[in-house]
Amino acid sequence: MGWLFLFVLVSLFTIVSILLLVYGVITKQKIVLKTVLFFWLGIFAFYLIATVLHTINSKVVLEKEDFYGLYVVDRTYFPGKQADWQYNNFRFEIKENDSIYFYVTDGLEINKTYKGKISTRAPFSSARLVIHMENPKHHILNTNPTIYRESWSFMMVFNSPKFHNVYFKKGKWKDIE
Repeated sequence: MGWLFLFVLVSLFTIVSILLLVYGVITKQKIVLKTVLFFWLGIFAFYLIATVLHTINSKVVLEKEDFYGLYVVDRTYFPGKQADWQYNNFRFEIKENDSIYFYVTDGLEINKTYKGKISTRAPFSSARLVIHMENPKHHILNTNPTIYRESWSFMMVFNSPKFHNVYFKKGKWKDIE
């Protein structure tokens, strides 16, 4: 229904514009020609701005390849001692061969590695991550993550029975200053 209304409206504006252009040429009134020109420039500018705003505000659509990379705890979401401790003790990596390596660390030093495989499913337009860990599993990876998408990035939230929600984002581990 909306497309039909838009088609009728654009058609009507086009017919009126053509009639005004013919009238302006016959009567040699430049103000009519300028008015039609500015009207269509305004319509084009509005369309361009709407397209740019839609692109900026729409959420990223994820594919399997988007999950590959290094992940660290997002300390900005809930800053404090607990987030700093989690940041220094947990991180993981998803490699292009669909392997996941979850690291229990002490800062830069890796103390234990949990291995698994990943796959994705796309019940909607954006892919969701599915994790298949080998036994024994780490409690953070007991469930698949919830994916929160933003305009240009995303974060994964794991539901841990010990820590509740643990927030991970893509990035390399750096020492906390």
